[in-house]
Amino acid sequence: MQSCSDIRLIYSTFPDSASATAAAREIVGAGLAACVNMWPGMRSLYCWEGKVEEGEEVVFLAKTTEARVEEAMARIAACHPFDEPAVIVVDVAAGRDSFLDWIRTQTGQGAVPPGG
Repeated sequence: MQSCSDIRLIYSTFPDSASATAAAREIVGAGLAACVNMWPGMRSLYCWEGKVEEGEEVVFLAKTTEARVEEAMARIAACHPFDEPAVIVVDVAAGRDSFLDWIRTQTGQGAVPPGG
């Protein structure tokens, strides 16, 4: 297992599968993320404009690198239908060497040797 400081997960939510898929195609197609996982059917409860809202959303989780995260977040926000989309970044502490290298390769960052 490789310790890493350059791999990031971008978490977001979308109102439906169509908009989540469109955003995923945008960032994966541009090489800004190696992969996006989407889970439809999540229930969200949140406060918006002074009212408690509840609805169904799609969880969106993109795998990328630190070097690509800002541009990926900007693209997600630009094609997102919400006025204030949830777009947050989570650092990845460690992972399987070959999988982390795959993320780097897919996002144009190249492989980083273990420990490097």
